[in-house]
Amino acid sequence: MSVKVKLKDIIAEMEIQFEESHTYLNSKTGEIVVVTSDDLLAAEDGIPFDDLLDWEQENRMVAIDVVENFENYIELPTKFDVNEYEIMEDFCFNVSNERKQETLLGVIRGKGAFRRFKDKIIDFEIEDQWYLFRDERLKEIAIEWCRDNNVNYIE
Repeated sequence: MSVKVKLKDIIAEMEIQFEESHTYLNSKTGEIVVVTSDDLLAAEDGIPFDDLLDWEQENRMVAIDVVENFENYIELPTKFDVNEYEIMEDFCFNVSNERKQETLLGVIRGKGAFRRFKDKIIDFEIEDQWYLFRDERLKEIAIEWCRDNNVNYIE
């Protein structure tokens, strides 16, 4: 791939993924596109879209391009590739204060783990450390993805 992609753009898209969507990098243009599963299915089935609103038609045209030129698109790491829970757990193990570490490991067990974790890092005044840790991990995932997919990136 000859175009260069900004690493921060890849990371930003990794952070905002949502259910029922796919995020792709166009390897020819360097553009990152988000396509819903519904638009991909409609594009594959050739469902007419003249009755859609302008922005919906634009989205469908992107989906059609992804379907018709799939070899030009590389899917970005999904939320499953970016295991937020694992990152959170790794952060807990990296907290040097043993009492805080044990407390954090305790609050990430069970339902509501993310909310309890965020509350506790605020209580412990280590929120900035968490976001630096998380950002670094996302950067590592993005760089690995770029290397695995022969994507040239700039920092």
